[in-house]
Amino acid sequence: MKLGFFTTESLFTVVWLLARAVVWIKNRRIDLRREAALLLMYVNLAVIIRFVFFPWDMADGRIQPLVIDMARLSQPKVNLIPFVNIHKFDIKWILQNVGGNVALFIPSGIVLPILYKRLDSFWKVTLAGFLISLSIELIQLMMPDRVTDVDDLILNTLGVMIGYGIYALFTKLTRHAKGRGKRTNDG
Repeated sequence: MKLGFFTTESLFTVVWLLARAVVWIKNRRIDLRREAALLLMYVNLAVIIRFVFFPWDMADGRIQPLVIDMARLSQPKVNLIPFVNIHKFDIKWILQNVGGNVALFIPSGIVLPILYKRLDSFWKVTLAGFLISLSIELIQLMMPDRVTDVDDLILNTLGVMIGYGIYALFTKLTRHAKGRGKRTNDG
């Protein structure tokens, strides 16, 4: 089965909007701050879908389709040894792959604790990011042109950890600035 990029992103968008509509109807209100954070997560996931599931190479200026082959489950391409193949590639590919896998998940580490108050610690956010990445790697088992790779799992999780660090630093600086402003005004 082949799925085009536009079809896949459109389907993702429709499912996302239907889910949001159900929540709005159920709650009988729309929380604009939460919806803004959810929009950031939507964009983050849409970008992840683009770069994780669709080939990077373009054909005639178009993104090549996603190929799913259920028969592939009986003969998956899997790498379980961390960074074993990295020496086979040139430095440009290594920087692109390593940097891309990390950068792709930094926004998740920032947005997840904003959206879900239960994800209130470094380790909880890291676990959530790890599980998202693991889900992606498992889905890739059905894709003939993809490799389920422990390197991606490690690098994606590292990206989430960096993102959470940015979130925690921003939160700390914001609280510190608010506390300082309050003391000045009360002064």
